[in-house]
This record gives sequence, C-alpha cells and structure tokens, in this order.
Amino acid sequence: MKVDEDAAWAAIVAGYGEQPADPPGAKPFKSVEDLAGLVAEAEEAEQERGPARTGSDKPAAGSITFAPGVGPRDYNVAEPSETPRASNPSKASADGPDEDDEGHFVPPEPPPLPEADTTAKFAWLAVVGGPVLLLLAVMLGWPMTWWLTTLGIGGFLGGFATLVMRMGDEDDEDDDPGRGAVV
Repeated sequence: MKVDEDAAWAAIVAGYGEQPADPPGAKPFKSVEDLAGLVAEAEEAEQERGPARTGSDKPAAGSITFAPGVGPRDYNVAEPSETPRASNPSKASADGPDEDDEGHFVPPEPPPLPEADTTAKFAWLAVVGGPVLLLLAVMLGWPMTWWLTTLGIGGFLGGFATLVMRMGDEDDEDDDPGRGAVV
C-alpha cells in the first residue's frame, strides 16, 4: 500500500498553525487568562466568607505561618554560668549552675607543624615551580625551548620523586605485623 506523499504533505501544510482537537475524555487545557480569573474568583469568595474558619477550612500543619519574631526560630541559647559544674547534678548546690548549662568548650592549641629540611623545601619548590614556569611561558608567549621544557617537566618529576622517596615508612613501629589481633 503506497501512501500519496504529496497529499500527506499538503494536509500537513494546510493544517499548520491550527490546534488539534483534544482526545476524547481529556480535560481541556486552561489558558493563563482563565487561571488568573480562577484566582480572582477564589479571592472574592474568601473575602465574602470572612475571617472565621471552619474545621475543614483550617490550613494543614505544614502551611502554618508565624508572625515576625515569633515561631520556631525565636529560641535564644542561654549563656553558660561561670561556676564549674558538679560531677553529680543531684548533689549540686542551689546556687550552682543549671542542668541546661553545658559550659563553653575551648579546643586546645594544635601542635606546630614539623620543620622541613632543605631537601624537602627544594623538592616542593620543584613540584610547584615546574608547572608554574610552564604556565608562565605559555601565558607570556615565550618560545618553548628545550631547556625551558626540561626545567619545567624535569623539575616537577624530580621533586615529586624526591618527596615520594623521602616518605616515612609507617610500618617501622610494628614489631611483628603478621601476629594478627592481640587480646
């Protein structure tokens, strides 16, 4: 069965710009103007009804609104008292801290970073400086000569290899790593 393509294209072109009919049983599409009219009708109905609400007309629990400054976020944290807390709250004195008082935690100072030796400093300089040198050469338009490429790539690889070779072996502390769990 051969379909007449020219007739099919003529029907498509003739129907261009027309809205197709809704299929049977489908709800008709509402335009924005129709929806704006529905909102206005709902507002008018609410004004006629008045401020009193019936039980079925109350908002759901998730749609409760609070006045400014009132609601779930108006909680203020109590300041901790200066007196130390007793180890047993039931034995605390009457003028002692409240049960809600947790005090203020001040973390200890972190230990200082270990000092790096000269070899580690030059290795880090090569790891960071090699790519920076190549990036500067590209950004400033320098000709990429053999010594510039060797210095950039070789510096990075040499510094990286130096840092890897100088890494400490963490298993030095274990006397017998094959013993398993010790109880």
